[in-house]
Amino acid sequence: MIMANKRVLIAMSGGVDSSVAAILLKEQGYEVVGVTFKNLRVDTSSEKDFDKLDAGSKAKIVADKLGIEHHIMEIYDEFDNCVIQNFISEYMDGRTPNPCVLCNKTVKWGILADKADELDCTYMATGHYAKIVNEDGRYFLRKCSDKLKDQSYFLWRLAQDKLARTIFPLNELTKPEVREIALMHGYDKVRKSKESQEICFIPDNDYRKFLSEHIEDYSSKCKEGWFVDKEGNRLGRHKGYPNYTIGQRKKLGIALGEPAYVIELRPKTNEVVIGKREDLEGKSFYVKDINLMKISTIIEGQKVTARIRYRNNGALASLYPEGDKIRVVFHEYMDSITPGQSAVFYDGDDVLGGGIIDSVID
Repeated sequence: MIMANKRVLIAMSGGVDSSVAAILLKEQGYEVVGVTFKNLRVDTSSEKDFDKLDAGSKAKIVADKLGIEHHIMEIYDEFDNCVIQNFISEYMDGRTPNPCVLCNKTVKWGILADKADELDCTYMATGHYAKIVNEDGRYFLRKCSDKLKDQSYFLWRLAQDKLARTIFPLNELTKPEVREIALMHGYDKVRKSKESQEICFIPDNDYRKFLSEHIEDYSSKCKEGWFVDKEGNRLGRHKGYPNYTIGQRKKLGIALGEPAYVIELRPKTNEVVIGKREDLEGKSFYVKDINLMKISTIIEGQKVTARIRYRNNGALASLYPEGDKIRVVFHEYMDSITPGQSAVFYDGDDVLGGGIIDSVID
């Protein structure tokens, strides 16, 4: 029986995670409404292979079988303006962005919240692996039960009002358990569906090719320049700074007689600085665009576990507020602190907040 004030809008991709999340919500008595965002202009209407269908087509199949209302929203311009253009500009500024973090804030929870209001839905839901906790008047994320799938790192930018009305039905489940639930409910094709790729708008994962195809006059903006060492000595020619990322060792196209790593990008001079592995090590950096979750303010010298990459367990660090930024100081050296990436601060399994790495100090 549907419970009063339990109308929930769930973002559905047609994949196993969001599909099982919808199944669980319905079993828990929610009035479930599905929505699928179409952010890329792809037509797969003639496809017969479930895996090759676009998100909207797959999600509609799942929604129809579940007997729930389903909507498709074309958000091509919003996605391009908010996510893709930011991705391009960050790379051209010599930074390495994480588009999923921005998309979660502006698209998945920004547009989703507006649609939820339009459809009179009290709650929003997704198939993310994370927990939402409410303590002392603050909403915050906590790592989910399946630590290998935990996605709290990508969700640190969610605001309090969005967290307050969000449900993560998969928070206590592991991926194998989710697939088993799909099988038990007769969603075999969904159960076997492939994992979503890291960057949805770059299907072949070749960001260099993507930039070359989406930036006007790219060849004049990404032209050959100099590899240099830390002292500025020229070591050889490179193919344009956007083709390189901090920490890169392979495919540099230069032989120095010892392993060489990209340690800095200099867009203004079109220089790529290379050095030894130890040159990648750093302790302190600034973060900007800060969002706090479990706490409302940062205390001078506050100790946290800071993660600077998704596949990173994090390390002990101290935080120092400085204006609209935070200076983060690790207690031990870390490899490849990369501007543009997210730094997320944890207290055990709880997310205190996070920010975008702005610049490395030392």
